[in-house]
Amino acid sequence: MGKPKTLDSFFKKKKNESHSEVNTNTPLATEIEALVTDKRTSKCPRLIQPEEMDATTFQRDSGLRPQIWEFPVNLQDEMQRAYINACPCQPILSEYPFLGEGNNRRRFQASWFNTYSTCLEYSESKNAIFCLQCYVFAKKSTGRLGSDAFVVKGFNNWKKASDKMNNSLIGHVGKDPNLPHKNAVKYCEDLMNQSRHIDKLVEKQTSQEIENNRLRLKASVDSVQWLAFQACAFRGHDEKPDSKNQGNFIELIKLLATYNDDVSGLVLENAPKNEKYTSPKIQKEILHIIANKMWDMIRKEIRDAKFCILIDETQHESKMEQMAIILRFVDKYSFIIERFFPVVHVNDTIAAILKKNICVILSCYNLQIENIRGQGYDGGSNMRNEWNGLQALFLRDCPYAYYVHYMAHKLQLALVAASRKAKHIHQFFIQLASIINIVGGSSKRHDELQAVKLLKLKV
Repeated sequence: MGKPKTLDSFFKKKKNESHSEVNTNTPLATEIEALVTDKRTSKCPRLIQPEEMDATTFQRDSGLRPQIWEFPVNLQDEMQRAYINACPCQPILSEYPFLGEGNNRRRFQASWFNTYSTCLEYSESKNAIFCLQCYVFAKKSTGRLGSDAFVVKGFNNWKKASDKMNNSLIGHVGKDPNLPHKNAVKYCEDLMNQSRHIDKLVEKQTSQEIENNRLRLKASVDSVQWLAFQACAFRGHDEKPDSKNQGNFIELIKLLATYNDDVSGLVLENAPKNEKYTSPKIQKEILHIIANKMWDMIRKEIRDAKFCILIDETQHESKMEQMAIILRFVDKYSFIIERFFPVVHVNDTIAAILKKNICVILSCYNLQIENIRGQGYDGGSNMRNEWNGLQALFLRDCPYAYYVHYMAHKLQLALVAASRKAKHIHQFFIQLASIINIVGGSSKRHDELQAVKLLKLKV
């Protein structure tokens, strides 16, 4: 049994083969030589490049020039514009040659140039007239756009050209708007009118769409900002078009639309179905962008100063754990400031997971753990335990981050418990809230009012 052949053996040249042994008179030899030398002639004609255009390509004499469809596709638009810009070829001769015999001898009249100044061309080589617009937009598929005589062969029946009853020139130009010549004139106007080109129209349409989208989005952004500032709910229980109350967000956009006709014509039912910018996903995305801007401002306000962290966690209605972060620092005017930082969803409330999430948030805004100078938590074992609690984990990284029990939390728990047991205490806080509403004034009173409202909600 012989040695099995490998795949490479089929592509190796045999020892007794060489180019000299191939019969150069056979078609196969010619094909091999063409492959080796890479000089096979292409069956596709080479396209003329714009830089190769010269006097032979652009011919003024209408009887000698090639037809538009004979030019390469990449040059046809350029040639059309070139011939239109050059205007019709209308040579004024001292004497035009006659055609016919005896009394039927006729010749071209130069006065026809005045009557048909925009389209009539005269060819000295063929002693015939042509139509410039029909030539520029003639197509090979039909052989002509206006008349074959005015495009390819040329028209030289001077008797019909001067006949008042059956004038071929008048018949070619005509008055019917659907005539081929009228269509060619319209095509020329469109070609030379840059403002009506497709790219210009698309650009104009795109600019208008961008402007409409920005105005539509601005209405949604303004609504989100107002609702977030007032701590109001965004969505309602029933947001269908026939609902009497579609929720704060939709109703606020409706209110904005009543004050501005431009907004009214672009939002809600007047907006495209895929560009309403009112879906819950869009609302959350806008909120997220606003929150990021706010956190960046807080970071700039802190600068490189030392700060304290106040942490608390709770469950929302979906039974998911949330951790709220508050930063306490001294601003550049030496005032103590507390800023609410993001609420983070956590998988568990054990100290290690809480510390990991806090470090991730602080590192995202380039806040160093080494700059922490205080920790404020509640009295839970996962927070205050001196060995494995959250405060102990931070003390290992930063020994100056002293832990202080969140005494305000104790006060809040005491007040809530007292309000539940004693109705007169509950009435006291209601009356206190009313007094603060009447007096109004300073930001301190505003903070007190917010605290009382929060307490009332928890009661």
